[in-house]
Amino acid sequence: MTRPTDRRDERDQPARSDFLTTFDLGDRDRLERLCRRAQDIKLGMQERRLAPTLSGRVVGMLFEKASTRTRVSFEAGIQRLGGGTVVLHAQTTQLARGEPIKDSARVLCGYVDAMVIRTHGQDIVEEWARYSSVPIVNALTDLDHPCQILTDALTIWERDPEPYARPWAYIGDGNNMANGYIALAGLVGLDLRIACPKGYAPDASYVQRAEDMGATITVTDDVAAACKDAKVLLTDVWASMGQEDEAQARQEAFAGFQIDQAAVDVADDPYVLHCLPAHRGEEIADDVIEGPNSVIFEQAHNRMVAQLALLEDLLGASPA
Repeated sequence: MTRPTDRRDERDQPARSDFLTTFDLGDRDRLERLCRRAQDIKLGMQERRLAPTLSGRVVGMLFEKASTRTRVSFEAGIQRLGGGTVVLHAQTTQLARGEPIKDSARVLCGYVDAMVIRTHGQDIVEEWARYSSVPIVNALTDLDHPCQILTDALTIWERDPEPYARPWAYIGDGNNMANGYIALAGLVGLDLRIACPKGYAPDASYVQRAEDMGATITVTDDVAAACKDAKVLLTDVWASMGQEDEAQARQEAFAGFQIDQAAVDVADDPYVLHCLPAHRGEEIADDVIEGPNSVIFEQAHNRMVAQLALLEDLLGASPA
């Protein structure tokens, strides 16, 4: 009998899983295992002793939104572990000419071992996952930014022996970053405060799910109250990609929703994080980015190792 040529041989392959939302981290044990492996990779990079755990693996990357850190951290990282990448921009693929996602997904999964997708709607990555036989990684949607949340958890985990024992505070738009932190709070039982203007609250279903998991989620419009005694301060831009036409209205609505020195002073000698790019002087003060509480550039560098630990895990390529 002729062996089919349009399906990959799945014998000896790990059970497939996707990474579509921060909730897909699963639980605190898996999160900490990924953090430990990311730290090992970081040390291996510093000592030039990385094992080629992704040798023979090819990761496809599809971008419908602009990218700097996501693209470079995935591409450079995969190469460091011996793998390869294929980068696609949606406007230069047949998707731009109307090819259904279900067709593209079933074809591309025969060429690559995983797909990393940076797009708009959460429904897009979910449709890719529905029709693909390889892991799908959400590299950003309007709903969630799980690779960044994993990175931020790693950044605090490396610095604090009890990273979730004290409150975290997020200041700004209730966007994909706020949603991701809410999901993280659910996974680890965190006390999370979200300070945002009325009308810009995070996703209610995320809040409910996290609270059902044991998190304490407070949504307020009082920045000082949110920051009081917090150990971690977090923020993001006021107008995300695709919201450029709202920029002026958001400038007015978000006035005062900034991590400045006053916010740092009422917190508990906090770690300050920002996923970048930052609009200095808007959601975060320039002197805070450059100040002693900022771990923002360490956070940015951690994107690579966090994502490599994740890819190894999804592909069953983690070393024994």
